[in-house]
Amino acid sequence: MFVEPFSCVGSARNELIVAIFIKTGAFLSTVGSSLIVSDVAKKVRFGKETDPYQRIMVGLSIVDILVSFLTYFLGTWMVPKETEWLWAAGNTSTCSAQGFFGVLGFYGELLYQAAISLNILLLIVFGWKQETFSKKVEKPMHFIIIAFVLVFAIIPLVYETYNPECGICNTTVLWGKCSTNDEGKLCIVRGNEQVVTVIRLIAFALILIVLIFCTVAMVWVYLYVRRQEMRNRRYIFGGSNNTENHRESRRIRKILFLYTLSLYVSYGPWLFAVFIGGPISESISDTIFPLLGFWNMLVYFLPNCLKYQRDHPGTWLVTAYCQVLRPQAPCAWSPSGMCADQKEEVEDAPEMNFAKFNTTNEQPATDPVDPANNR
Repeated sequence: MFVEPFSCVGSARNELIVAIFIKTGAFLSTVGSSLIVSDVAKKVRFGKETDPYQRIMVGLSIVDILVSFLTYFLGTWMVPKETEWLWAAGNTSTCSAQGFFGVLGFYGELLYQAAISLNILLLIVFGWKQETFSKKVEKPMHFIIIAFVLVFAIIPLVYETYNPECGICNTTVLWGKCSTNDEGKLCIVRGNEQVVTVIRLIAFALILIVLIFCTVAMVWVYLYVRRQEMRNRRYIFGGSNNTENHRESRRIRKILFLYTLSLYVSYGPWLFAVFIGGPISESISDTIFPLLGFWNMLVYFLPNCLKYQRDHPGTWLVTAYCQVLRPQAPCAWSPSGMCADQKEEVEDAPEMNFAKFNTTNEQPATDPVDPANNR
């Protein structure tokens, strides 16, 4: 087995620093995704209704836990100890397992992020209700995502192409001394270069496609809601439902923007490192990438935190997050006696009920009115 020492980070000191940052980010991401799963599990436990958005978030959080915990938090602990990387204590089997779940989580994260954008796009722009999305799209969507990621995770496993690279096990080939007498010559001793090339090209293409799709969806939703706002200014409506509907749409627009932003923050540095290369850019991308689950957790619970701030004026947003997140873990999985009599301190904000109503087919109650005539 041939491994170039510190080839990705430059020195032993950098290796230690990067490893600490990666494990910290992966830990935060794992906790964040676990809290989302815990929140939805608590709703199911108490008999509350869940919608496709929340179920998509459960799928996204589960695959994020796989890649954040098994790939980045455990990191070199699952890498074969023969590599002599920092804290390497694994073997070929643990390396293959880490690579398998890493690819599973990587592709799953991207596809579920696209599913969030698709869900919101159909709700806001095309006037779908969550019931319609659940009946027509949700089940096939989950099946396609799971089947897709399983196929692309199994292929490298069959060709023994999960091997150590830069402190983790990834789709790469393993080099070693050739069986010939040529000294210094290296040959592939494990893995398949063609499989590596195909998997990496697909990964790169999928990142670009998802980023483009999520960006287009975000802009489309923004323009649609903006157009509805301009339409509202031109008409006087017979009730307050339309105003509330547009307020809800604006809230959802903000949520979509933040989810797309978290995707850019996590995958943008990775794309930058691919084009630029070098130990510094790769170290930065490896440090930021595992935080996707943490960013998603902040976005997912943001509406409840804003509601807590409205109910408790003067409360800092950080404090609101602490109050909202504090009861999540113990009550979701506890025995019936532990939380049976406990009242939820922070109820779900209306913003969490994605598009209970939409405004696509609304018609004005009256003809356009000149604002000057109503003074």
